[in-house]
Amino acid sequence: MSQRNKQQQPKIMSLSTIAFILAGLTAGGGITGYIRAGSVPSMVAGCSVGLLYALGGYRIQQRATYGVELALLASVVLAGSSIPRAIKTQKPLPIGLSTLAVAGLWQFGVAFAGARGQ
Repeated sequence: MSQRNKQQQPKIMSLSTIAFILAGLTAGGGITGYIRAGSVPSMVAGCSVGLLYALGGYRIQQRATYGVELALLASVVLAGSSIPRAIKTQKPLPIGLSTLAVAGLWQFGVAFAGARGQ
C-alpha cells in the first residue's frame, strides 16, 4: 500500500462519544416508551442496550479491553430487534432505531475490524 492509503482519516467524534450518545438515546427512548405507553419491555430493553453502550463507551475511554466489542454487541442487539420491526410496520420509531443501530454497527464494526487487522 502507498503511504497515502495508510494515513487515517481525521475523526470527527471519538468512539466513546458515539457510544455515550447512543447510550443516552436508547435509554431515553426506553424510558419515554414506558412513560407514554406504560411499556415495561421498552424500558427494560432500552435501558439494557443503553447500559451496554455506556459500558462500552467507558471501556473505550479508559482504553480497557472489550469496549468496542460491547458497543458492537449493543448495536447487534438493537439492530436485531428494530430492523425487522421497521420493515414490518414502516413506522418512524422503529425506522429511527434501525438507523441508530446501523450507525453503531458501522462505527464499531469498522473499529473492531481495524483492531483485528493489526
